[in-house]
Amino acid sequence: MPCPCGNYLDPTKSCTCSSYVVQRYWSKLSGPLLDRIDLQIEVPRIKREELTGLPNGETSAEIKQRIKLAREIQRLRFQGTEVFCNARMSSRQLKENSRLSVEAEGFLKSAILHLHLSARGYDRILKIARTIADLAGQTMIEANHIAEAVQYRSLERQPSVGSG
Repeated sequence: MPCPCGNYLDPTKSCTCSSYVVQRYWSKLSGPLLDRIDLQIEVPRIKREELTGLPNGETSAEIKQRIKLAREIQRLRFQGTEVFCNARMSSRQLKENSRLSVEAEGFLKSAILHLHLSARGYDRILKIARTIADLAGQTMIEANHIAEAVQYRSLERQPSVGSG
């Protein structure tokens, strides 16, 4: 809910809040708070046709299988440690387990500059990208993994977030 009335950015309903009220509402989400949330995505209202239409893409069973494989990759990666998933990696483990392609490195540097990422935000993006690469069965983090991870940090990019 991006505003008190719940309709800000909704394509089907008009927001009744003034820009000041929306700004004040968003300012409650500070940068340090958002830094602690791994996945920040906006979920738009689902259209009726999307609910009743035929599904496309992967089945739940296929997704479940990819997740099981990624979990196994992570279990083996952290064997002998108390860590069980990428989200729990220490800074040292993150550095050891995040091999980036040249393109991914460049994309990440660009994201740091343009999005003004904090050190914590940088770590979160790397951990998410590591998980995305695991889900794809890839050992190296590629630019598309970084790009997807950056997209999952969308609330940080709201112009009024972090100012309060």
